[in-house]
Amino acid sequence: MTHDHDLVLRPTASQTEAALHPPGGRTGSDLVVETLAGLGATTVFGLPGQHTLGLFDALRRSDLRYIGLRVENNAGFAADAYGRVTGEAAPLLLSTGPGALTALPALQEARAASAPVLAIAGQVPAAGLGGGRHGYLHELPDQAASFRGVVKSVHTARTQSQIPSAIAEAWTSALTVPHGPVWVEIPQDVLRAETLIPVVTGGDTLPEELPPRPELTAVAADLLAHAERPVVVAGGGVVRADASKKLRQLAERLQAPVVTTFGGKGAFPWTHPLSLQSWLEDRHTTDFLEDADVLLVVGSGLGELSSNYHTFEPRGRVIQIEADLGKLESNHPALGIHADARLALQALLETVEERRTDPTAPERVREVLDKVRARVAAQELTLEQDVLAAVRKALPPRAPSFWDMTILAYWAWSAFDPKAPNTMHSAQGAGGLGYALPAALGAAAADPTHPVLAVSGDGGALYSVAELATARQYDLNVTWLIVDDGGYGILREYMTDAFGQPTATDLPGPDFVALAESFGVPGVRTGPDTLEQDLAKALTTPGPAVVVLPAVLRMFAPTHTE
Repeated sequence: MTHDHDLVLRPTASQTEAALHPPGGRTGSDLVVETLAGLGATTVFGLPGQHTLGLFDALRRSDLRYIGLRVENNAGFAADAYGRVTGEAAPLLLSTGPGALTALPALQEARAASAPVLAIAGQVPAAGLGGGRHGYLHELPDQAASFRGVVKSVHTARTQSQIPSAIAEAWTSALTVPHGPVWVEIPQDVLRAETLIPVVTGGDTLPEELPPRPELTAVAADLLAHAERPVVVAGGGVVRADASKKLRQLAERLQAPVVTTFGGKGAFPWTHPLSLQSWLEDRHTTDFLEDADVLLVVGSGLGELSSNYHTFEPRGRVIQIEADLGKLESNHPALGIHADARLALQALLETVEERRTDPTAPERVREVLDKVRARVAAQELTLEQDVLAAVRKALPPRAPSFWDMTILAYWAWSAFDPKAPNTMHSAQGAGGLGYALPAALGAAAADPTHPVLAVSGDGGALYSVAELATARQYDLNVTWLIVDDGGYGILREYMTDAFGQPTATDLPGPDFVALAESFGVPGVRTGPDTLEQDLAKALTTPGPAVVVLPAVLRMFAPTHTE
């Protein structure tokens, strides 16, 4: 009798011959690119460095497409966006020491946003590992230690035979929910040495699934079926799990209003009668959520921004579905269900009984949104709302947008209709500057069929302006809107509110139109009245473009201080 575990896949004659006589001239670096190709990678991002020259030489001999950026952190942002848009692990090739460490902020953002990034870095020669202090260029006592608190997992290949398995293991980790960045490092001499290891032909890995425990979904289904005022908070986990349709089905069955977090933009249709949209930084929304007798939180940890700066205090039962175990009940007691959002919502759809729906739910949603609009209208913020509306009108419905940490983005978190799931992305996970342009470049590399919009302030733009060279080099279809207010606008507001006057927030900047044109990228200076027309023209013209809007925008008043 033959059992399944006794079965062994036997190589063909040609495979055996290739294994016994691998082609010459290959190195450990070839094992890296062969493994990536075997796992399904098609595009890699990064920058070369002294310790990874062999890796880039192997890349030249491969069929992988390379998108080279000018700064490591920007390469990380590009890989982050590629991972968000495709759901695939995005390889990021980095050098050692300063080159590797420069990517830390991007990897922090990828971790916060659950973006699958496979960072592969060089290392000093193997003799210098473990704090040997040989004085190699870029040597650190423990380079991997700098990344352990940021990425999901760390993998080191100290020999060539470890390379395929280390990369495959990291790939699986990146794509196992919650998705996230992972770190692989390989010494320079291991990458450069010739290898007799056969060409890597296999590589299929299956990320682990995370189904909910059935006894927990049974309790959750019962609570929802008997709730009088159920409400749903949909976070980024819904978007990452491609679970928007299942969320809508459940909300409609329960007649439960839905609010999306800033990371969950697009998880629920903006104009749906049950949509509370994304006005989480508004006390009227906070009050409505607190009044729910059962609150279903899907794919969110209810952190600072999602809880109106921790002023949200639920009075009813909370059901929290979250793939990140550390976020379960991290802010509020709940029926915690550790699961992928898609699998958990499917289990609820199969389990929850029909309930006597509340016909007043859409009316209560309209009342909340009317109160929110009235509060904002009373603050005389017409310019800000007109600018955001112009951006929405100019941007095609399914075109993705990437937003830096700037006042217009803060408005967009609450007030922008993304039109479709997984189309609006920002750096609100970790909150670092410089995200928008390089991320948009990564998205354009992933899907050239749609124009891509990047939105930055002038302060954030200076973090990533070098990537105009990348946009031009690869002729990527990205339009960059820069709102130029002469400084760090949001910090200027915060400091004025807190201390009466700002310090170190005014920035004399360049002529962004002339700067763009010096890179060979067309630029135009616009105004609020011509923004929609100029932006639409740039978005419909192939290739990169820059649109500069000189304007001082203001934020709507916060409610968490009331």
